[in-house]
Amino acid sequence: MTRGTDATETGFRLRDIALPAYGPTVVNCIGQGAVLPVLAIRAVDLGADASTAALVVAVLGVGTLLASLPAGAAVARVGERRALFVAGLVEATALVASAATDSVVGLALATATAGAAWAVFLIARQAFIIDAVPPAYRARALSTLGGSARVGVFVGPIVGAGLIHLSGLPAVFVLAAGCSVASALLALAMPDLSSESRLEQGRAGHASVWSVLGRHRRTLLTLGTAVVVISGSRSVRVGLLPLWAHHVGLSASTTSLIFGLAAAIEIVFFYPGGWLMDHHGRALVAVPVVLAVAVGCLVLPLTSSAVGVAGVMALIAIGNGLGAGIVMTLGADTAPSVGRAQYLGGWRLCGDVGGTSGPLLVGALAAAAPLAVASVVVGVLGLFGSAWVGLWTHRLDVARARSLSRR
Repeated sequence: MTRGTDATETGFRLRDIALPAYGPTVVNCIGQGAVLPVLAIRAVDLGADASTAALVVAVLGVGTLLASLPAGAAVARVGERRALFVAGLVEATALVASAATDSVVGLALATATAGAAWAVFLIARQAFIIDAVPPAYRARALSTLGGSARVGVFVGPIVGAGLIHLSGLPAVFVLAAGCSVASALLALAMPDLSSESRLEQGRAGHASVWSVLGRHRRTLLTLGTAVVVISGSRSVRVGLLPLWAHHVGLSASTTSLIFGLAAAIEIVFFYPGGWLMDHHGRALVAVPVVLAVAVGCLVLPLTSSAVGVAGVMALIAIGNGLGAGIVMTLGADTAPSVGRAQYLGGWRLCGDVGGTSGPLLVGALAAAAPLAVASVVVGVLGLFGSAWVGLWTHRLDVARARSLSRR
């Protein structure tokens, strides 16, 4: 398949690559979906206060952040298939440790390790899709990748809620470990599409991560900062929403079910979001991701019941569903053909900075002020962030339109 060929001319269909492209993500994210709603609660059960629990959630992003650049270099050298296999086994080990530990420090270390493995997983999946899918179908393919993660996040909390009821909170982490092993085995069935380019780059000498990032520093410092805002907005809900649910007296299983409901809403919107991106540009879906979180955080302090919290989650889920795959799509749009995995590692770093800063911000604000105040502050920041995202994604849309018109 030649890069740049229109999907309609090649007869490309997403279902032709469904199992290797999306199977590992669905399975892996079932485990993640079970763990994420209760990670902060697990920390509380081990003795953490609200701000410390938020920091434990943030450690997941810290692990991903620290591993992003090494992960890009590793994928460039060993390929997507082998990287996915190893990452799945490492993540499984970390999740078992999370279930077995009896300390907050142990949980934080295991969470950071799982985050590092997730960095490899994300970069390898994105690189495979770029190789396997024609550019005209790129946003839909990557939004479907994001949507497949949301299928897992939908199923995971439902299964997790049942396990919590039957076996207690640690059982959820054991389930997630099994999902990680299964995703590693599924990855072995995918074709190694980058083998030839890896050999060519190996003979020429693999470009260093820093040299690749240096050549593309302007993009990373402009559009990359918009990705920081998008990812930061998304990560806020993982730290803030469970803590607010706990604050108003909701049980862990109820919180899991609310997250599952939100995931179901996102599943409905991910493919329309990809279609909109392919046909009408990236800004149209990037802005609602941040704006929905901002409005949700401003409204959250007014809620005091499961219905109210679920309503806020539903609002955020609509924006997040439309923007499924937006970060990966923006990275694919700007990635070079030479040094692509290294560049994607830098791109992932931008997302990880945002993913880490969201829970860290919530934790810092929760330590200094009531949780309701923290929510409002985050909402106000999100309003400014949505304008920044709109500016740079619109500029990318204009540049892409000019490029396509010259073909």
